[in-house]
Amino acid sequence: MNRTKLLIFSVVSLLLFNECGSENGKKKALSDKEKNTENTIQSSGTKDTPVEKNKEIKKEEIIEEAILLNDQNAIPFFFDYQKQNLEDKVRITTRFGNIDLQLFKNTPYHRANFIYLTKKGYFNGTTFHRVVPGFIIQGGNSDRMETTKKRAEIGKYLLPPDTRKGYKHHRGVISMPSSEIENPHKLASPYEFFIVQQAPGAYHLDGSYTVFGKVIAGMEVVDEINKQRIDNREAPLTNVIMEVSILQ
Repeated sequence: MNRTKLLIFSVVSLLLFNECGSENGKKKALSDKEKNTENTIQSSGTKDTPVEKNKEIKKEEIIEEAILLNDQNAIPFFFDYQKQNLEDKVRITTRFGNIDLQLFKNTPYHRANFIYLTKKGYFNGTTFHRVVPGFIIQGGNSDRMETTKKRAEIGKYLLPPDTRKGYKHHRGVISMPSSEIENPHKLASPYEFFIVQQAPGAYHLDGSYTVFGKVIAGMEVVDEINKQRIDNREAPLTNVIMEVSILQ
């Protein structure tokens, strides 16, 4: 009897031991599977990181194509340029202070020309080289070789007048002078400009020169420049050097 009980106990114990072993095996297999899954996820995450970085697109700077302007290509060039460059405010900095200008968008070629030359840095280092007391101050030229070099690099061209927009030569407007060459059509010299200082205006200039903007701040600086002593060529005895920049 005792031997029978002992035999039954041994069989039950063996069955229980096998069941536990099987359960532990299942748990171990499940644990290993979970670890493999976790490793796969981590591995996948590691691979995704450089892919995301590679998706970042660097903004390339738009480099303006170099072009030598002349009387044949200037108008087509500025026709396209004025569509892509919409800036219409600039600042002229002098030792007397700043002159802020608003350029008129409905004189597109003259506005585009002034913006183009400003972005090229042409005006920097030029001067108000002509002062007529009680009348105008004229700028955009100098006797420096650097100015001559810049003009050669940009090109030799003239702009046709645009006088049908109804703008008058009121005090404070900016206008473009005619070229000094024989010029019956009043073609404008693109590198120079003048600001009317005369009050209430210099209306005898209407119809002959293109008004393409006006002073919106710094008219007192215009007045101060107009007071400078000049020689017999209407050039200031002391240079009035300018820097011109785009206003945002």
